Amino acid sequence: MLQLQFIRANKDRVIRGLEKRNLGAEAAGLINEALRLDEERRGVQATLDNTLAASNKLSKEIGNLFKNGEREKAGELKEKTAELKAESKELGEKLNEKAAALTEVLYKIPNIPHDSVPPGNSDEDNVEIFRHGEIPQLEEGALPHWELAKKYDLIDFDLGSKITGAGFPVYKGRGARLQRALISYFLDRNREAGYFEYFLPYFVNEASGYGTGQLPDKEGQMYHIEKDDLYVIPTGEVPMMNCFRDTILQEEELPVKATTHTPCFRREAGSYGAHVRGLNRLHQFEKVEVIQVTKPENSYKALDEMVAHVKGILKELKLPYRILQLCGGDLGFTSALTYDFEVFSTAQDRWLEISSVSNCEDYQSNRLKLRYKNKEGKMTLCHALNGSSLAIPRVLAGILENYQDSDGIKIPEVLIPYTGFDRIS
Repeated sequence: MLQLQFIRANKDRVIRGLEKRNLGAEAAGLINEALRLDEERRGVQATLDNTLAASNKLSKEIGNLFKNGEREKAGELKEKTAELKAESKELGEKLNEKAAALTEVLYKIPNIPHDSVPPGNSDEDNVEIFRHGEIPQLEEGALPHWELAKKYDLIDFDLGSKITGAGFPVYKGRGARLQRALISYFLDRNREAGYFEYFLPYFVNEASGYGTGQLPDKEGQMYHIEKDDLYVIPTGEVPMMNCFRDTILQEEELPVKATTHTPCFRREAGSYGAHVRGLNRLHQFEKVEVIQVTKPENSYKALDEMVAHVKGILKELKLPYRILQLCGGDLGFTSALTYDFEVFSTAQDRWLEISSVSNCEDYQSNRLKLRYKNKEGKMTLCHALNGSSLAIPRVLAGILENYQDSDGIKIPEVLIPYTGFDRIS
């Protein structure tokens, strides 16, 4: 979340930034409410401090009076200290109420966009900044991936619906092996790039959800186990970043680079049509995630490094892709700047998002209380970055569609050591 001192010092800038997210009058309302509650909280804190100081002063006077044998006067002052203690208790409760109300408002305020983020409120306002690869010319009769999956018995969407429901596919045979190959390949490439590998829980508590900003913003999109008050993870970013919650790192430990593979679970809003068929939108899918924790002055260099890393993977897979800089209205709640990667699905004749790489600056770290101590001993909030490297379903869909020919589906050369086969036929 945004730091209060930053909001107080940069009120107009914060409101302009939130307006870039198309929050309109809501932006000013949230900021003014936060500042009002902060002023009230500080007023209560000042009164409480004065009351406690007066109580401490009287306690010392009472001690001196008892020493001097002035018991009657000491008794009168003891009554006064009792009143002050009761008043302090009431003020302490009021202070906690004000602090809780302030925190609740701060949790509702998203990160402000980086100055370079373009205005806009839809996909059409995102700016293409890079494109690579030739779009293959497919033979007549080329099929979308959901038909290829059925033809070659790779993925059974109906069986998944029978077992669980729509959006929970069953991968079979070479389809399962291809998915496992992609996971292993992505993890290996990440480790080679210096990312430390984790294997993490798939369930997180409420504090973890608040720490990375999924709560309260995306509460309706997360599966919740009410009996145990646990949330099923929507992305590996959540448990991985929470490994560093309430942590003070040393300057020489930065940057932290980590990677993990997890299934992801999302209660996507129901919609229909070819754009959500097959692997295009799922309730459960596999993803390999990368994160970095850096010093503030190094975070945008780290963002460029993460973008270059994902580009390298897609280049090896020989998939046509493009990179978009997201506009303010399309930006994630915690992000200051996001680049989306999209692979071209030739059979569907459309771009499919396969990765987002984001710099959250100190917004997420402030929620997580993730700081580092420099050589002079000063505490500073870290900057936090995250990215998909990569989301499996749409990469798999892109491979099936773009690598198909009249005899079957070729396997990208870089994946053959992982699959153990070079063709699906």
